[in-house]
Amino acid sequence: MRRLLALSMALVLAPAAVGEDLLEVFDRALLNDPQIREADAVRLANREAKPQALATLLPQISGSASKTRDDNTSSSQSTRIIGGQLLTFGGNDRSKPDTERWSIDLRQRLFSWGDWVALKQANKEVAQAEVDYQAAQQDLAQRVATRYFDVLAAQDTVAAQDAALEAFTQLLEQAEKRFEVGLIAITDVQEARAARDTSAAALIAAKRQLSTAQEFLQEIVGVRPDSLAAPNETMPLKSPDPAEANAWVELSMQQNVALTSSRLAADIARDNVRMAFGGHLPQLDLLASRSNNSSEATTTFENGVSAPSVSDQDSKSIGLQLSVPLFAGGGTQSRVRQQEYLWQASRARLERTSRATERLARDAYLGVQSEISRVNALRQALQSARTALQATEAGYEVGTRTAVDVLDSRRRLVQAETDYSRSRYDYILNVLQLQLAAGNLDRETVEEVNTWLAAPAPASQINQ
Repeated sequence: MRRLLALSMALVLAPAAVGEDLLEVFDRALLNDPQIREADAVRLANREAKPQALATLLPQISGSASKTRDDNTSSSQSTRIIGGQLLTFGGNDRSKPDTERWSIDLRQRLFSWGDWVALKQANKEVAQAEVDYQAAQQDLAQRVATRYFDVLAAQDTVAAQDAALEAFTQLLEQAEKRFEVGLIAITDVQEARAARDTSAAALIAAKRQLSTAQEFLQEIVGVRPDSLAAPNETMPLKSPDPAEANAWVELSMQQNVALTSSRLAADIARDNVRMAFGGHLPQLDLLASRSNNSSEATTTFENGVSAPSVSDQDSKSIGLQLSVPLFAGGGTQSRVRQQEYLWQASRARLERTSRATERLARDAYLGVQSEISRVNALRQALQSARTALQATEAGYEVGTRTAVDVLDSRRRLVQAETDYSRSRYDYILNVLQLQLAAGNLDRETVEEVNTWLAAPAPASQINQ
């Protein structure tokens, strides 16, 4: 928590647009990404499942109290025979009683199959919530890295296309001068002009792609970094350790967070079946109560005579209540069948997640291995393309090569540059993907990858 608060203050006090590396972008995303904030809120909400389930097993105490005052007037009439005469007596009596009532009731659940199962299930729900939040953090690291290197790849493409446009423009100027003196045909000029125009269009498209990549990154981070750190030329190309795909598959079967969450979901579904079956079982409660009812009243008769009266009633009770379900219209059986079907679905989902995790681990392992070879091959291809361009340009100067040859060599160089830079990013992403499959993609992994990056490039080199 202290580290998170310190991180929050550092990011708040930082300039709005700064050069950042992968670790800084990831830390900023932890604070600003709506998806991770949603996952955190869901995690905190699911933590309340345990105290709510425990509450049903603890004593339930309720109390009530009331005080009333009444103003009653009653009329009465009677007849008597006195001295041989029928006489009628009657009058109005008035009373004002004050009544106070209070009661305390206690209910203690002694046996309820469903409540005990619900308590065990709540523990699993809390565990699943924590695992799901961990999965959200790992997913965030993967999303940030993907968007981060997409921006770098787009920047490389812009730089390569910009350099190509400049080179094609110079070649067009040279071709026009040579055509004027009759050294080349008009077709060479047209080829150079077409290449220049195509390169200009490609540069516009590359800048548009860069803007889109930056928007995707900003969607996660909340701000657009002014510049990003790129991989060093000396970035290590390390093979996976252990160096066996089966070992990574086994590790993923044990630690993959998505698979762990699916296992917990299957256990929760099984508990739901047991809870539904609890509708067939009796329920036993301990009941205890105490109540008091007291009143004070004064009755005033029509003749002015007052008569006070006081009453006080105190009662206590304790007992057991057994509830036995006899017939519920088939609803309980239906709920049991429903939960059994859902349990079957959760087991099928677990099997699907298990197979997907195994495939992900194998694919990521092979991806790291293949990208190492690909990076090395493309590095050599890039060097060859540069050498070929130099030779072609030299031949063009002495007249042994045509402008078309130079254009083709330049195009191959641009492609080699973009392929090489993209392969390095893909290598890093495959490394992270392998750690994700194994359930090890955390901040420390991001921090290690961050050591492979150089300082962020100046903004003037990016946003030109």
